[in-house]
Amino acid sequence: MSESPGEVPGFFDILEQAILGETRHLTRLDVARESGVPLERLNTLWRSLGFTEATSDTDVIFMDADVEAVQLLNDLLEFGLIDARSEYAIARSMGRSFARLAEWEIAELASGLAQNELELDEALVGSLVSQILPVAERLQDYAWRRHLVNAAGRLLLRPEATANGVPMAVGFADIVGFTRHSRRMTGDELSDLIEMFESTVSTVIAGHGGRVIKTLGDEVLYAADDVAVAARIALDLAEGHELNAEFPDVRVGVAYGDVLSRMGDVFGEVVNIASRLTSLAKPGRILVNRELAELLREHDEFRVRRSRTTAVKGYVRLETWSLKRPKPPAEGADPEKEAEREARRNTRREAALDVLHSADPAIEALESLAEKLTQPRKGKRQPEADEARESDDTADAGEAGV
Repeated sequence: MSESPGEVPGFFDILEQAILGETRHLTRLDVARESGVPLERLNTLWRSLGFTEATSDTDVIFMDADVEAVQLLNDLLEFGLIDARSEYAIARSMGRSFARLAEWEIAELASGLAQNELELDEALVGSLVSQILPVAERLQDYAWRRHLVNAAGRLLLRPEATANGVPMAVGFADIVGFTRHSRRMTGDELSDLIEMFESTVSTVIAGHGGRVIKTLGDEVLYAADDVAVAARIALDLAEGHELNAEFPDVRVGVAYGDVLSRMGDVFGEVVNIASRLTSLAKPGRILVNRELAELLREHDEFRVRRSRTTAVKGYVRLETWSLKRPKPPAEGADPEKEAEREARRNTRREAALDVLHSADPAIEALESLAEKLTQPRKGKRQPEADEARESDDTADAGEAGV
């Protein structure tokens, strides 16, 4: 067995050269001169990509490939493909995406080496790089090109895009009681739960034609251009625990409207509303906004009903609608007559709720008071209550990260 990498002088240099194909031999002044990019802009681009900045002009940490990368970013700007305001944002997005992918790939490699009781030495590094790196590069390039085609079809060929964004449905699915349950789990159990959650929601969302925007540990944010697709995803996720006891119980909130899509993420009031709806939904249930409910009423495969109007953070009166699958007709019943009865019941229910929430000023005053009471007091930290805290966490995620 060889010495461990940490005990071999210069082992990181060997690893770096094997992966990158060269050694460090340039300073930041050299890169700025050879690329033609001003030093201040170069430093900002380097940090945006997620790399540690040189501490002085004499630090030799750059390579010829770094000069080429900076020149390529500069070419995109000169070609007019991106504007100056987007340059650093694109660099940040690329840096974060590839950093996360690299962390996962190396973690899997390290796990494989440990399971096979292999020590990482110069010979093994050369073998891994020569055999695995070209395959991984081709696969990543292929996946990127396929996603590029899908994104182009959605964003370049949609005439309805406006200055306020693109109309779409966005939804959150949040694991119920995650904070409380995770405290009693071992590291392996928690890892298995997160893996099952992420793999299942990714399969469901992609299988119906939606897009995973991001996962945040105990919740997923997804988007769909078609409202029926968004609803099918929500129903499958909400029913996941009933079909498979190992899949965690979730609550789902979905909203439809104009959404600003930027760097693979989504922003806007619609995203915030979806987050609030999720915090209000009961385990295994789905809440949607009025705009989505109105569109889903045109589809026979869904059943939407007016639910309560309530106060949540940022909204004194948030109107909610429940989403379910249609009830199976009673044996021998006429489906058309049953549908008519259901429509009349929904109409009466909505009329009653409208009267309840608009005719009595006292209710509006109470809702306003409830909104104020739900706000945390300044200077005081509220005691943690599992379910309440998790609902707030879901809501806050909508504002801070979406």
